[in-house]
Amino acid sequence: MMIKKITIGLIAIFAFSLTAIAQEINWVTMDEALELQKTAPKKIFMDAYTTWCGPCKMLDKNTFHNADVVEYVNKHYYAVKFNAEGNSAVTYKGKTYGNPNYDATKANRRNSAHDFARVLAVQAYPTMIFFDEEGNTISPVTGYLKPQQLELYLKIFHTDKYKEMTTQEQFNEHYEAFKPTFKE
Repeated sequence: MMIKKITIGLIAIFAFSLTAIAQEINWVTMDEALELQKTAPKKIFMDAYTTWCGPCKMLDKNTFHNADVVEYVNKHYYAVKFNAEGNSAVTYKGKTYGNPNYDATKANRRNSAHDFARVLAVQAYPTMIFFDEEGNTISPVTGYLKPQQLELYLKIFHTDKYKEMTTQEQFNEHYEAFKPTFKE
């Protein structure tokens, strides 16, 4: 009887683990995403975060683990997780960027901004940056977004709908008419 309970318990844990694994965005580095674009063009969705940023952690926990967000991002984008105050090297448009003022003793506190974050004009955290199939920036989106709020941007950039919008009024009309389908 005890073995049966342990077996059932292990099966339950395993099933829960599979569910948790299934709801993960397939994060890659920027260098990997740019390399992947060469053979299978897709847009890039980048999460520029820091280790100390509370809204970044909420975005990761609440939005980036939402099943609808995970499925959509994995299907339509190369997803990049970029520590905007980290010390990794990033090669973009033929130039390699780093963080020469990075202080390892401040790894979990405010640190120097990465040069690539500066190039992308990241002003606040979190900032999600969308890139086209050639690796050119489309637009940044700053701040914590719930799944249905992020859905608007994921779909507007994936479908190239943004190219039809040349004014703030056109964006506002689209925003007002948008019917989200992602579950919160």
